[in-house]
Amino acid sequence: MTTLHELARAKINLALHVRRRRADGYHELETLFAFCTVGDELGAEPAAALSLAVEGPFSGPLRADAEAAADNLVLRAARALAIEAGLTAGARLTLVKNLPVASGLGGGSADAAAALRLLNRLWGLDWPLDRVSAIGARLGADVPVCVHSRPMRGEGVGERLRPITLPPQPLVLVNPGVAVSTAAVFRAWDGNDRGELASGDALQAAQAGRNDLEAPARAIAPAVGAALDSLACQPGAMLVRMSGSGATCFALFESDSARDRAAHAIAADQRGWWVAATRLDAAP
Repeated sequence: MTTLHELARAKINLALHVRRRRADGYHELETLFAFCTVGDELGAEPAAALSLAVEGPFSGPLRADAEAAADNLVLRAARALAIEAGLTAGARLTLVKNLPVASGLGGGSADAAAALRLLNRLWGLDWPLDRVSAIGARLGADVPVCVHSRPMRGEGVGERLRPITLPPQPLVLVNPGVAVSTAAVFRAWDGNDRGELASGDALQAAQAGRNDLEAPARAIAPAVGAALDSLACQPGAMLVRMSGSGATCFALFESDSARDRAAHAIAADQRGWWVAATRLDAAP
């Protein structure tokens, strides 16, 4: 029996500017999406019905909560694609959770996006990614960009996307072992519009930008500040920032060797933290 595989690449926000709260309760954003060479892994093989097994180092919260597993975003994505295609086909899905849950890495959205791409192949649909992405938009704001899984500039609530170019920059991801509620972080944001995200070269715009959710996340979870400080003191760090609403933080490095030394030093100093040495993935 053929098993297909798809990598759900970790998403990071190189910059995240929160501009204003809209009348519908959502916030206008300007962000630079990038993807890493690490992520969750999804496998699928033909089956009469849809099912999902979750395993891996961060599978605990999903496996322990049967109700959450039944409503997992991966299964919701699979059902949405089947309905859109008018199919009654099933699939036996296996999700390996390598990324921390509720960590600002777009894990759930990336998993759903990987399911859409994977089942698009398994079921022989061969739809273009733009069509698949439109289904993802009904599942969550970050799902469309995760379907494309390539560097993008996002505006609106993340639905207005434009491809950007980034170098395959060495990168360290650090999660201090705390989960931060996105809703709580947005509620704690002070509401001040600190200005637009620069246009032009994406890496330069990222370096000149900011993450407006860092300050409220630091206040809610001081471990976020500790992670940022730990990255900032590493030799060769070019850009240090929190991703999304946290709690994962990252640093871009000038070389692979500087990245590897930093990852080793942080992992040795903070044994309870999740640390990954990776790089920006320029294209899927």
